[in-house]
Amino acid sequence: MPAVVQVLAESGALVDVIHPMDGILDLSKVRVEHDLYVLRHTSGLSLSLAGALHELGAVVVNPYPVSAALRDKIVASRTLQAAGVPTPATYVASQPDQLLGLLDSGPLVVKPYQGTGGHHVRVIRKPAELAEVNCGREPVFAQRYHANDGRDRKIYAIGGRLFGVKKVFPRRTEEEKCGEPVTLSPELREIALRCGRAFGIDLFGVDIIESEGVPYVVDMCSIPGFKGVPDAPRLLAQYFYTAAEQAARGEVPPQTAALAAAGVHSHA
Repeated sequence: MPAVVQVLAESGALVDVIHPMDGILDLSKVRVEHDLYVLRHTSGLSLSLAGALHELGAVVVNPYPVSAALRDKIVASRTLQAAGVPTPATYVASQPDQLLGLLDSGPLVVKPYQGTGGHHVRVIRKPAELAEVNCGREPVFAQRYHANDGRDRKIYAIGGRLFGVKKVFPRRTEEEKCGEPVTLSPELREIALRCGRAFGIDLFGVDIIESEGVPYVVDMCSIPGFKGVPDAPRLLAQYFYTAAEQAARGEVPPQTAALAAAGVHSHA
């Protein structure tokens, strides 16, 4: 996000980059000191600090309740399913061996239920591979594996605008991370918009695979890297600047209004 910060600064915004782990933090001194907070990393102390600021009335993008929900694949998957979003059959177990019977119907994809970036994702085809899975005390999160017809579809949303990018997985080079722009079909556009409506946000990323012509949403991210989106730094800077102006005027941001309509608790 350094390029976004630079564009914001050039636009006249005062931007502070907060790294919670830089030193000791006295929680009693945590205050709402900015018009807008952008939660770039949704794990560990960053997410907890965003939650504390949210409770103090801060305006956070994306809102803390949504960011926390999207961080948890169990919550996110069930929310998307309830919204009619096509997803692979999804399972949760306390121990890997409890999934053994599911292999009779085909391979499974096992991934950390709070993981990001595609790390530690495994395709399990044999009982011996399942026996090697070690999630510790965390739940085992699995989805039915569907062979991809081609490259993954990444759909990015910025303030209602949708951008499609084709990418290989796993991605190793910078060129592979940027991918190739793709025109979205009406079906894929509707799926992406439905994902946003499910959480009341218009800034997000969605991962879609197509198997035998059928699309499946396999992941959704609160604020991804937006690599491959033309002019992404400028578009994101405009989005954040507008949100900060609204917050400074005391206006209810569109996301907060959407959350309230959905019955999700938010102080901002």
